[in-house]
Amino acid sequence: MLTVDFSRFPLAAGDRVLDLGCGAGRHAFECYRRGAQVVALDRNGEEIREVAKWFAAMKEAGEAPAGATATAMEGDALALPFPDDSFDVVIISEVMEHIPDDKGVLAEMVRVLKPGGRIAVTVPRYGPEKICWALSDAYHEVEGGHIRIYRGDELLDRMREAGLKPYGTHHAHGLHSPYWWLKCAFGVDNDKALPVRAYHKLLVWDIMKKPRATRLAEQALNPLIGKSFVAYATKPHTPAAPAPQATDDAAREGRA
Repeated sequence: MLTVDFSRFPLAAGDRVLDLGCGAGRHAFECYRRGAQVVALDRNGEEIREVAKWFAAMKEAGEAPAGATATAMEGDALALPFPDDSFDVVIISEVMEHIPDDKGVLAEMVRVLKPGGRIAVTVPRYGPEKICWALSDAYHEVEGGHIRIYRGDELLDRMREAGLKPYGTHHAHGLHSPYWWLKCAFGVDNDKALPVRAYHKLLVWDIMKKPRATRLAEQALNPLIGKSFVAYATKPHTPAAPAPQATDDAAREGRA
């Protein structure tokens, strides 16, 4: 289940991609399939080991084209172990709402992104997220849980302050908001409640089968109750500094 829409976020074979806070690796796997040179980074060592296993399995199964590479590694989003201008593409999906120093994370992403490079940021959408918080304290008052709710314009402002130039936004996962509302209403750890189990079966069926009816339903619901807000931006090229004007004496010497 991808949150980033690659029809709006073009990825070329050979692009060097950082999936920051990769979690289970869904976006990293898609980039690998598209021929990128992928680095999947997360602070959770257990998840990174699992992502590495999947990368190896994909390579063995021939799911990635020739020239594609994939690395899974542990790391700190606030101190990325890469030089400046290392990546053509950076993806950070459903991560920034967990991190107290979100401005520091944005600064690190901009630092490692090449001028002209592209970045995709996804966070829980304000409206559906507010409902989750209202229904359940346990949804967000947990270690490592969500510590803030972004308004779309607030996230875009922070991206601009970091030196990025946003060029597009959309909402995703409209079918998933009701599921999380049910989870919050019946207990975030209560997977046995009948409405929660029934809706989860619907989502699994939708992900596996991708029927036209639910695809159309989600397209209609995304602008209204899409669970995620997705923003795309580029890192502008730094303008060249103007050449100093020659003094009259220097100019005369140059003509001599």
